[in-house]
Amino acid sequence: MYKIAVIPGDGIGTEVIDSGVEVLKALSKSVQNLPIEFHQFDWGAEYFKKHGVMMPDEGVEELKSFNSIYFGSAGVPEIPDHITLWGLRLKICQGLDQYANLRPVRLLPGIISPLKNIEEKDIDWSFIRENSEGEYSGIGGRSHRGYSHDTAMDVTLFTKQGVERIQRFAFEIARSRPRKLLTLVTKSNAQRHGMVMWDEIFDEISQDYRDVNTDKMLVDAMTTRMVLDPKSIDTVVASNLHADILTDLAASLSGSMGIAPTGNLDPEKRHPSMFEPIHGSAFDIMGKGIANPIGSYWSAVMMLENLGELKAAQKLMSAIEKLTSDKKYLPKDLGGKSTTKQITKVMIDIISGKNSK
Repeated sequence: MYKIAVIPGDGIGTEVIDSGVEVLKALSKSVQNLPIEFHQFDWGAEYFKKHGVMMPDEGVEELKSFNSIYFGSAGVPEIPDHITLWGLRLKICQGLDQYANLRPVRLLPGIISPLKNIEEKDIDWSFIRENSEGEYSGIGGRSHRGYSHDTAMDVTLFTKQGVERIQRFAFEIARSRPRKLLTLVTKSNAQRHGMVMWDEIFDEISQDYRDVNTDKMLVDAMTTRMVLDPKSIDTVVASNLHADILTDLAASLSGSMGIAPTGNLDPEKRHPSMFEPIHGSAFDIMGKGIANPIGSYWSAVMMLENLGELKAAQKLMSAIEKLTSDKKYLPKDLGGKSTTKQITKVMIDIISGKNSK
């Protein structure tokens, strides 16, 4: 029995994760020996309004007993973003040392990229984001608030151990992919200490992976490459902030933020990993019933892969591809008219064999 901690969170997170759970329940019934038990947590903005915190102090410890975590989003307009982010998502990621953030990017069947003359095979990327330190280390402070010399400082922290482990993880991912190509993204021309260390460690580690081809890009040049030469990209590793920005661009280039999944991984599997769509709370469409749940389905695929349930993961991914290939089932953000509930039903029908088209 797989125990899955479900944290829908805020905004459309509740809508797409509810849809994802329904689809996973249908998948569990259709695949032999895939028992799943879901345990839902009410952590998030509403919990904060009642208790003054996004999750209880013992919450991270409680999550350690689960096989995996299925997460929606965090944040509402009336609570500052740094409170919701640090109080829930980052608290879980750092508390469980989910140091590797893996984001696959593909142009799925039936989806049109905003780039011209792009085929499905031209966008098939794997982005690896350092997920535990860097720009999101939380080190810094404020002084002289309310005065003309109000001062704020955030410190970007890189450790040799942190950089080495994410780069080795990235080399392993690159090695597992057909092209065996890994691109390191930094800004070492301007950030002459931490980013230079990233470059130096990359050169050292590359000696252990001579079968993997490598190249390096500055982050600003990488955005240009993604738009003008997407076919040249395969696997990418970058710091917390740089990869955060690049993967939002990547999701848009593959059709929509609504389809993009991510896994916050503890590769050593000391603790459960957490899987989530990357689109955030999306307050502008909250409650309208039009949220795109595809990112939550794809995140569930990654969760199943992480659990070693490769057959179930492939069946769910095939169902997603069948869904997107039929344009009449696409959600609004992908140019269609289907509601969240309609898409959920179609997915369940595909998985159960009721939709044979």
